[in-house]
Amino acid sequence: MNDNRVAFIGAGNMARCVIAAMVKAGYPAENIMAANRSQPKLTELAKDYGIATTLDNAAAADWADVIVLAVKPQMMQDVCSALLEQAPQCQDKMFVTLAAGLPVAHYENWLGNIKLVRAMPNTPSLVALGVTGLFPSRCSNYEKAFVDHMFQGTGMTVWLNEEHEINHIIAVTGSSPAYFFYFMQSMQQKAEQLGFSAEQAKAMVAQTALGAATMALQSDLSFAQLRAQVTSKGGTTHEAVSTFANNGLEEMVAKAMQAAIDRAQAMAKSI
Repeated sequence: MNDNRVAFIGAGNMARCVIAAMVKAGYPAENIMAANRSQPKLTELAKDYGIATTLDNAAAADWADVIVLAVKPQMMQDVCSALLEQAPQCQDKMFVTLAAGLPVAHYENWLGNIKLVRAMPNTPSLVALGVTGLFPSRCSNYEKAFVDHMFQGTGMTVWLNEEHEINHIIAVTGSSPAYFFYFMQSMQQKAEQLGFSAEQAKAMVAQTALGAATMALQSDLSFAQLRAQVTSKGGTTHEAVSTFANNGLEEMVAKAMQAAIDRAQAMAKSI
């Protein structure tokens, strides 16, 4: 499967995450190309991962067996229309899109009845601890297997049966690293107020988060059961957790996740 040539149209953060994971997992750098409308990001990718680069999207599409669309949703129609005009043979190739909020029907309007996988990786993919949701359209078992192979270096993959589940993946895994970073930021700020240095506070909070996540992954217990194990009634942890509960943490999290889903749906309707 490493013989397929993969071209990324767009060289932003998510493209970089996937490219980095592919190379680190052993995918040949000579079989990866990135195309972008400006040079600086391409220069960095070539330096860091040894991949080929170009400023010409059509040239990248001509070269590739698999085309990864990694541009912002608002730019996607223009990019697809230009590809179809300048490299019409791309219709016969496999496409993967990293854009949030754009349904398969949009790509079919812009590119025809192409083979497409909608992919929603998250940023921890860069350290091989990510989660990527995948929804296929018109794909063979081999093509699905190749896309799974592409993302194997990013962490966990989840294949979806219904397209609307992509928006759920966005809320649960795509956007959620920011939720945890926000929570950790708040903990660090309080730790600094208590007298710890910024470096100490960040390290302690990050290490505790890593330890808690590792415990959860290695345990058969539910999150609620794990929480109960460290929450003695009337103790310090009980007071902290009760404060979260009394201030509506569960409702706040649910509303935030639903807001992400609503935004993804709105983006699809606006483009």
